Amino acid sequence: MSLLQFITAIPLDVRRGSGCYVGTRTLVEALRGLGVNVAMVTPRVRTPVYTATRILFNEALRWRSFSGDATIGVDADGYAIAGRRNSLPHIACIKGVLGDAVRFESGSTRASMALQASLEGKHARRADMVITVSRYCAERLEELYRVNRAVVVPELIDLTAWRQLFGTSTATPDPRKFTVLSVCRFYPRKRLDVLLRAAALLGGRVTNLEVRIVGHGPEYGRLQQISLELGLGSIIMWLGNVSMGTLASEYNRADIFCLPSVQEGFGIAFLEAMAAGKPIVAARAAAVPEVVRNGILVEPENPEELAEGILRLYSDPDLRASLRSSALRDVEQFEMHRIARQFLMEIARIAPTVAMPESHELEHEN
Repeated sequence: MSLLQFITAIPLDVRRGSGCYVGTRTLVEALRGLGVNVAMVTPRVRTPVYTATRILFNEALRWRSFSGDATIGVDADGYAIAGRRNSLPHIACIKGVLGDAVRFESGSTRASMALQASLEGKHARRADMVITVSRYCAERLEELYRVNRAVVVPELIDLTAWRQLFGTSTATPDPRKFTVLSVCRFYPRKRLDVLLRAAALLGGRVTNLEVRIVGHGPEYGRLQQISLELGLGSIIMWLGNVSMGTLASEYNRADIFCLPSVQEGFGIAFLEAMAAGKPIVAARAAAVPEVVRNGILVEPENPEELAEGILRLYSDPDLRASLRSSALRDVEQFEMHRIARQFLMEIARIAPTVAMPESHELEHEN
């Protein structure tokens, strides 16, 4: 049995680890499902400052020996052992280019992220192989880190688990309302303020509009103030962080999904919305067009266009039905065992001792 060691300092929960945690967790589960032994290498000690924890963790790796077939460092993690002589093949798995995201931050957050981005660039340049999740990320890796050899293996989703959650939930769209769902960590780059302004423009045009927002984060206070200033009142429902079961119910309850983010290395929430069969309205930015191939994509940073996109779906039930069918079909290509097999095939190019699962094993998993 092959042994892969995943190295990550990312907090192992959705609230703090966000989409990077979800993507890493799903990949690990899928690899294990294909018969691969995966060991997680994570910080033994955490400080109150995440960047300090990350650096201390990585520097300590210099004195650690690894066994197995390959080491895989997520984002910046693994920079201290990448390129080390007489070591296992090392893969830099870049799920989001920090150097790209830093431009949307300010103050101490920007400084901290810029430091982590410099380490991520070092990691990518030293690694034996770089795997990233989208062509957009590959282009940013070349532009910002001078890494022009990245292989694209997209993010993945556990369709079986999500379908079970959707089937267990009894929630359905309320015919008396038109419900828009958004799910994200509240960072500036997610541009939830654009969604709020679009909702204000739709107030008199969409009967009983309801915008339900799942998540929390640094922008929460500012977004609440914007909502108050726009007089959105009961139109906006702030749901906070929720369980997977509750999130599945929210997807079931929604008529459409909307996230106007302008910086997405991939966008796992889009896969979840697609698995739920929800028509999507999003900004035509970053990696979004690679993921949302059948949806309403509008000009970024434009509340008027976003409002028109939502209005178009509200006014056209046939279009919603068509996009629902497309979403359910499109999401199949991101099924976790299919993507995990692709990930293994890429790793095997530099780690020939990695054993590929037999085709019948893959069929059994699917």
